[in-house]
Amino acid sequence: MKCIKALKTTKDVEIGDIKRVDDKTAYNMVGSMWAYVPKSEWKSFKGVKSKSETETEEPKKKSNPKQMDGQPTTEPFVKTRKKSK
Repeated sequence: MKCIKALKTTKDVEIGDIKRVDDKTAYNMVGSMWAYVPKSEWKSFKGVKSKSETETEEPKKKSNPKQMDGQPTTEPFVKTRKKSK
């Protein structure tokens, strides 16, 4: 397996995109469009989100009606018992 990086933009790939492909495919792709890169660069690339992905994601917040602005409630926790027959 080899890691290759795009050197030019096409309709499917942007400059800087990194792919991990088998040796034969990498050998055929490397040239004016692709170049070999270290595996460490591929590892750091796959963990990075693009700007469009981060902009479209909305932060998920759990709302508690008793809790306002992240302040803890002042009411004590009351444990209820089950009634036995």
